[in-house]
Amino acid sequence: MKSYTLLALALGSMTLFAGCDTVNQIASMQTGNTTIGNTGTGNTGTGNTAGNTTASVTTAEMSSGIKQALGNGLTTSINTLSVTDGFLGNAAVKILMPAEAQKIEKTLRAVGMGKLCDQFIQSLNRAAETAVKEAAPVFVNSLSQMTITDAYNILLSGQQDAATTFFKRTTSAALASKFSPIVASALGKNNVSTYWSQLTTAYNAIPLASEKVNTDLNAYVTQKAINGLFTQVASEELKIRSNLSGARNTNLLQKVFGYADTKK
Repeated sequence: MKSYTLLALALGSMTLFAGCDTVNQIASMQTGNTTIGNTGTGNTGTGNTAGNTTASVTTAEMSSGIKQALGNGLTTSINTLSVTDGFLGNAAVKILMPAEAQKIEKTLRAVGMGKLCDQFIQSLNRAAETAVKEAAPVFVNSLSQMTITDAYNILLSGQQDAATTFFKRTTSAALASKFSPIVASALGKNNVSTYWSQLTTAYNAIPLASEKVNTDLNAYVTQKAINGLFTQVASEELKIRSNLSGARNTNLLQKVFGYADTKK
């Protein structure tokens, strides 16, 4: 829970001080104004933000709105995946046997050892669920470095997973570094090496079994955990962009994404 609290506090601070923190970035865009939208001089005219709530948005509102949306999506994603069965019970992100080890699974299930395979798969997913709990600080750091240009591109690029793509670019390496030792520890606690040894031993004991399979399980689960997190983040991003189930639950989100809707 400490990580979730950190995420919430940091995002709140970013929104509160967005106008001050991004003054230099706004100036560097050389627009001469912080208002974007229809203000009587065309789609990118200048002037005040008067008019309906989707007629125009300021760059500060855009930046704050994007960060708020991403904060909501990230918090929901982390909370969803870090609980028991967050990965195992979600078909979209469930971690299966490594591709090169699936011949072991197929053979062992055929000879009545499906339970051992299930225990191994469960342990892989438990490790991922543990690792995702520590994702918040990495995303907080990424959000703190987001520029006005980043926010503009995320909001108006027309790409439905633009925010997720931004996070993949800015957090993948840090997430791998953060997750790897956590996954290694979780794999140990969940007896993954024991199950893996039992699986390979049982497989190798079967007559005519092919050569032994070697898989770096730590690297495999680490990458799968990252992939699963981004899959969930993309799902949450789509909800906000499409306003599914009232995902735009603040005035700021309604204004910023309502403005984006007019640009489709």
